[in-house]
Amino acid sequence: MRLISEVTEYVKPIVESVENGGKSYVIEGVFLQAEIQNRNGRLYPFEILEREVNRYNAEFVSQNRALGELGHPDSPSINLDRVSHMITSLEAHGTDFVGRAKIMDTPYGKIVKSFIDEGVKFGVSSRGVGSIESSVRGEVVAKDFYLATAADIVADPSAPDAFVRGLRESKEWVWNNGVLAPAQIEALDEIARNAVVRNPTEAKRVDDRVFEQFMRELTGSIIITR
Repeated sequence: MRLISEVTEYVKPIVESVENGGKSYVIEGVFLQAEIQNRNGRLYPFEILEREVNRYNAEFVSQNRALGELGHPDSPSINLDRVSHMITSLEAHGTDFVGRAKIMDTPYGKIVKSFIDEGVKFGVSSRGVGSIESSVRGEVVAKDFYLATAADIVADPSAPDAFVRGLRESKEWVWNNGVLAPAQIEALDEIARNAVVRNPTEAKRVDDRVFEQFMRELTGSIIITR
């Protein structure tokens, strides 16, 4: 499976006064869209997106665990040190899924609050992993799609991001004991699991093979720009 991210156009910021004289910051808008070819040329069947939104609501939103980050993370995992907001609702409106998120008082949340105070416009980007299938409808997200987060905050959703998206989506992800891990790491684990180790000398040979394979993967993925 590959990391799949989709950017939605600008969301609406809402600033409300609270009893202690402070402010409550919220964003709301369309977080996800089904049955329409998006700006990345992909289409999400409604039943797949509905299934994942229902699961996401049950496992994350209802448990106050639906967190999002500021920026474009390069993995499906949530980086807690970059969390800026918590998604509080996500509901279907036709083939759109409208969400609402509370901006948190974290370091990155404070940056988002400053953006709102200064009138900066921004959008949201969903993040998940899955396969893409070709059909008469174009590129269609397959049934194995897994929604990791409904909304990360991105500063300029209208900017061309095909190059950055391509680098992030070129990595493959697999399930490893219930955790999403890069396919390269899974391949190295497979070498270690299948090795027959009879003594410390053979164990060292296995470690050497794994390290050599890791270095080949690493050097083969280096991109040089001028």
